[in-house]
Amino acid sequence: MTEQLKKGDSKMPFIDTKLNIKLTEEKEVALKARLGEAIATFPGKSEYWLMLNFSDESRMWFRGYNSIPMAMVTVQLFGTASEDTCAQMTKTVTKIFKEELNISPEHVYVKYEFVDTWGWNGENL
Repeated sequence: MTEQLKKGDSKMPFIDTKLNIKLTEEKEVALKARLGEAIATFPGKSEYWLMLNFSDESRMWFRGYNSIPMAMVTVQLFGTASEDTCAQMTKTVTKIFKEELNISPEHVYVKYEFVDTWGWNGENL
């Protein structure tokens, strides 16, 4: 990794995904690649700085059921983003989860969190 960050940079996205289904290594790699592309929806964000977490086989319930495939995706951004950009990202994320894991878009929640202070490499940015 050669790219450096300076105070005020806003490049550090994190996508945390909880699933109630088993995630194979093949599908995890596919999600990593596609979410890595999707993060560029946000100006200044790239796969280079993207951190991902996948928690599969979570004990989740939706609409009173735990037997339907579902996902909770949290997109955390250092900085902010417009409603239009978030709407485009939601469309992209739900499409990815439908195509890769056959999870219906109506069973995917996407939450956005905007962070003012982000720590990395021993200091806050």
